[in-house]
Amino acid sequence: LAGLALNAGTAGDGPAPAFDGVSRGAGLVALGLFAALFVLLPLAASTGAAPAMVAGFYQSGALVFGGGHVVLPLLDAAVVQTGQVSADAFLAGYGAAQALPGPLFTFAAYLGVLAPPAGVGGAVLALAALFLPGFLLLVAALPFWDALRRRARAQSAMQGANAAVVGILAAALYDPVFTSAVGGMGDFALAAVCAVALVAWKAPALAVVVLGAAGGMLLALAA
Repeated sequence: LAGLALNAGTAGDGPAPAFDGVSRGAGLVALGLFAALFVLLPLAASTGAAPAMVAGFYQSGALVFGGGHVVLPLLDAAVVQTGQVSADAFLAGYGAAQALPGPLFTFAAYLGVLAPPAGVGGAVLALAALFLPGFLLLVAALPFWDALRRRARAQSAMQGANAAVVGILAAALYDPVFTSAVGGMGDFALAAVCAVALVAWKAPALAVVVLGAAGGMLLALAA
C-alpha cells in the first residue's frame, strides 16, 4: 500500500520473455488451485497427522515472501509452537541447513522427519507441501507477467513489498533465531565474532560454520 501511495514505480520496457507454454486458462486454474488448497487443507488438518503436516507446511510456503529466512517464523509456528518439534531440534536443524548449499526451504525435509507422521514419508510430504504453493503461483503468474511489468502501479506495489521484506527478515533474525540461539554474553560474543569474520574479514562461509560449531561446543562444555 505504501508503494502504491508513493507511486515510485516505472513501467517496464523492452520485450519480455515469452511464456507460450502456459496459457491464461492454465494460469487461472493454478491460481484457483492455490487458493482452494490454502482454504481447504486447514479444514482437513484435524483428520490425521499427515493432513495436519501438509496443511501447516503448505500455509507456510503460501505466505512466505521475499526470502527463505522469512519462512522460519512460519515453520516455527507450524511445528514448534504446536509441540511437534522441540525448539532445540528446530534450531539445530536450521544451523545444519545454513551450513549446506541450497535453498532454506529444504529445511522442511529435516522437520518432516521429526514431526508426525515422521520418517522418510514425512520428509517427502513436508518438502512437497512447502514448495507446492510457490510452483502454483509461478504457473499462475507466467501468462500475465508481461502485462504486469508494463504497469507502473504494479511496479510501485512490488517495490513497496520488497522494502517490507527487509523488515520481515530483520524480525525473523531476532525471533526465532536470536531469541533461541543467544542465551547469554558468551553466545552473543561468538555470534559477533562469526559475523565479523564473515563480513569484515571475508572468511570462507565453511570456515565460519566450523568456527561457530567449535565455539558452541566449548561454550556448552564450560556451562
